[in-house]
Amino acid sequence: MPTAVAGPEIERLIQLLARLPGLGPRSARRAALFLIKKREQVMTPLTNALQTALEKIVVCKTCGNIDTHDPCTVCTDTRRDRSILVVVADVADLWALERAHAVNGRYHVLGGTLSPLDGVGPQDLSIEALVKRAHEPEVSEVILALNATVDGQTTAHYITELLADANVKVTRLAHGVPVGGELDYLDEGTLSAAMKQRTLF
Repeated sequence: MPTAVAGPEIERLIQLLARLPGLGPRSARRAALFLIKKREQVMTPLTNALQTALEKIVVCKTCGNIDTHDPCTVCTDTRRDRSILVVVADVADLWALERAHAVNGRYHVLGGTLSPLDGVGPQDLSIEALVKRAHEPEVSEVILALNATVDGQTTAHYITELLADANVKVTRLAHGVPVGGELDYLDEGTLSAAMKQRTLF
């Protein structure tokens, strides 16, 4: 039976760090040691930042993004194209699109995707609010930026049906060969999607 090498406070820190995505027990132990060694330079500012985040971060009631004010920075940005509404499953997807400067529209975060096996139905997602926003007069296009998974595509089809009576164009992200990708390394599903959705050169 392994013996404890540190006090309960340090063990608790390691256990909490191990819950973070990408950190297992060994990585969490290394991270804890780093924080302890760099208490003044890293641990104290990190503690303050976490406390501030805990007190100030809210979910935007308009789009579902997280920010320190409601409505969020994206929703209050007057330079954005109000005719485009980009639907994403999670805030991480919104941030990824923003990092890529892929679109200059507004967003709607669903909070996940439909997954009957996991017990996630339409009532568990922000679909009703999306339909309401899509019916706003200024919205002309709804981009379904959902993952190319079974759950993502099921969600996309479900939303498309709900928006049939809205006066909007419903589009989705292209599927196929990624930029810089080599055909020999791609799976059959990706190649098949790329061939079906080929475009003029």
